[in-house]
Amino acid sequence: MLETRGLRVVGDRVLVDGVDLAVASGETVGLVGESGSGKSLTARALVGLLPRGLRAEGSVEVGGAQIVGASERLLRGVRGRRISLLMQDPFTMLNPLRTAGAHIAETLPGRTSRQEIARRLAEVGIDDPAVAGRHPFQLSGGMRQRVALAAALAGDPDLLVADEPTTALDATTQHEILALLRRVQEARGMGVLLITHDLRVAFAVCDRVAVMYAGRVVEQGPGAELAAAPAHPYTSGLLGALPSVERAMERLVGIPGAVPQADEVAGVCAFATRCDRVAAACTEARPPLRPIGRDRLTACVHDTAGTARPPLPETVLPAATPTVLSTVPPAGPAGGEPLLRVEGLRKRYGAHTALGGVSLHVNPGETVGLVGESGSGKTTLARSVLGLLTPDGGRIRLAGLDVTDRAALEPRERARVHRLVQCVFQDPSTSLNPAMTVGAALAEASARAAPGDRIGVAELLELVGLPAAYAARRPKALSGGERQRVAIARALAVRPALLICDEPVASLDVSVQAHVLELLRGIGRDLGTGMLFITHDLAVVRQVAARTVVLLKGAVVEEGTTSTVLDAPAHDYTRRLVSAVR
Repeated sequence: MLETRGLRVVGDRVLVDGVDLAVASGETVGLVGESGSGKSLTARALVGLLPRGLRAEGSVEVGGAQIVGASERLLRGVRGRRISLLMQDPFTMLNPLRTAGAHIAETLPGRTSRQEIARRLAEVGIDDPAVAGRHPFQLSGGMRQRVALAAALAGDPDLLVADEPTTALDATTQHEILALLRRVQEARGMGVLLITHDLRVAFAVCDRVAVMYAGRVVEQGPGAELAAAPAHPYTSGLLGALPSVERAMERLVGIPGAVPQADEVAGVCAFATRCDRVAAACTEARPPLRPIGRDRLTACVHDTAGTARPPLPETVLPAATPTVLSTVPPAGPAGGEPLLRVEGLRKRYGAHTALGGVSLHVNPGETVGLVGESGSGKTTLARSVLGLLTPDGGRIRLAGLDVTDRAALEPRERARVHRLVQCVFQDPSTSLNPAMTVGAALAEASARAAPGDRIGVAELLELVGLPAAYAARRPKALSGGERQRVAIARALAVRPALLICDEPVASLDVSVQAHVLELLRGIGRDLGTGMLFITHDLAVVRQVAARTVVLLKGAVVEEGTTSTVLDAPAHDYTRRLVSAVR
């Protein structure tokens, strides 16, 4: 179905440098690697949709048709029919002004009947024909992704390129989408190239996996074999950074450094500057992909198969060295009262009940995980605590102060509440002004703190592990992980007693995720900051949360210590969540 030979993506510099890939009929091939490795540019090159200013070189054949250098007329005949692209965010594929049915109809050849649209929706698990008349904003995240998949499959392509199709989905929805994709693939004999930074997904569903780094493939082989015995130190490092869903790890270890530009490492091993096994041969020439067994290839000069990092012991590390802020605990409640107490919180949107009487609490210095599928009410609860919406009923107490209705508070009380609670969002771009330098953004936030709690920019950067020189940079000059660190520093600038973390690592690749999670664990441990940690990743909640609350359709269905909830779930829904990732 697909064969690429020496694929390069070139603009002002080389971004993808010599990728060889093949996908057979009915086969699923995974393409994994950190952000900046070239995965998404490779995907766009395969369908002839590179951004303006970039061009593809080498060879890309899809069903015998040559994509590189092809005319737009030829490409229009290939896209959607021989090859189709499914993106991470369905909003990038779905026009908000068009209905779900219209998106499917425009890809189907000839005139399209309502019955055919309904059949296409049913193929992706949508049995309600009325969905065809709805717009994307009227659908849940999982439903939007199903509609996007139906649209991508409407032209009956031989090959589907799925670029991070489940990254933003909760565990059960992710499991359903992947199972659905597998059923459709088997029924059609379709090839699938699955691009993801989620190694668990890649190793679970892919027949073969190619590991990409700095614009080139550095390892390739059957998914189960790569997971059990990686041959390249980079693959080993990615596996070592994975948080465990089975146990709390004493330390989360990411790969030091960052992915270099492809043309900066064209003549050497691209991973040499980050590898703890670097030798002279690594920097003398570029190691080629070489066979090391049946269907196994590696671009490492060492015989490294089977040298995956051993699992870390389960003992707990001693407390870290106190940070610059640890001597000043954040202001909290007196008399042993919980830092945050939510009692019987209710919120409706029309006929939909978002929260149906939710109660939970967070103690000072405690991290509580909040898990549940999309639409369970997690974000509505967080927005209520942050004062971004007013609940219909119930009560919220923060540090002994009733904050249920922010508008009813005196100005001085509102200012105090602002300092008591801050949020770290999934996308740091929602917290950082692209026109402001890092230093200006942090200084602006610090000025909102109480006079005795104000922290300098250099101290804030030190707290999140960034050099003081980063103060002069703007967000666009930072990597995703660095931007998230700055967003965390900005949230900490007012010395909050409570930090709400809303999917703060969901969009980060595994190595950067490990660094950020370790940073957040240190903040909770060393600064005494309480956290309400919202996530759909049970492996993440295992690493950060002492207690876990499970939400379903606006109600708490289970609560307890994280180990009890994950190891011996009492509610059927929690059992389904756990089984989806094991």
